[in-house]
Amino acid sequence: MKMMRRFLARFLLLELFKGLWVTCRYLFLPKITVQYPEEKTPLSPRFRGMHALRRYPDGSERCVACKLCEAACPAAAITIESVEREGKRVAARYDIDQTRCIFCGFCESACPVGAIVHTRLFEYTAEKRWDLCFTKKELLAVGDRYEKEIAAAKEADAPYGGM
Repeated sequence: MKMMRRFLARFLLLELFKGLWVTCRYLFLPKITVQYPEEKTPLSPRFRGMHALRRYPDGSERCVACKLCEAACPAAAITIESVEREGKRVAARYDIDQTRCIFCGFCESACPVGAIVHTRLFEYTAEKRWDLCFTKKELLAVGDRYEKEIAAAKEADAPYGGM
């Protein structure tokens, strides 16, 4: 009896008609599609987008080249080289390969001074793969440009245990 039901279901194309019924049911309901460039969906304050390096209010770089973010990165997307300047260790080279990054946020949580952060930027493109490898200069420029937004996102994230 079970085999006969299965045969009839296949022969009468019941699954096809079930699928068509779902389509017909939603055909005349209001659409919920977002017209992306014109309309944007709200982002969580904890959204992790493009990286940025921050500075202190006096303009000095926050990064002390401790390499904790490099060690914490599971994708090995961060490369840091340090040098000694004026008795302090600073990052001579700080590169992030966005093609390898999995946007986990471990780098941000590992940083003891809050130098590396994720911004809310996700609309960036590149023609070549190497264009998605950001250097220290580019990351500092992003941090300088979006410092107010970064600070606001950090403040909104503070009740949840963010930095």
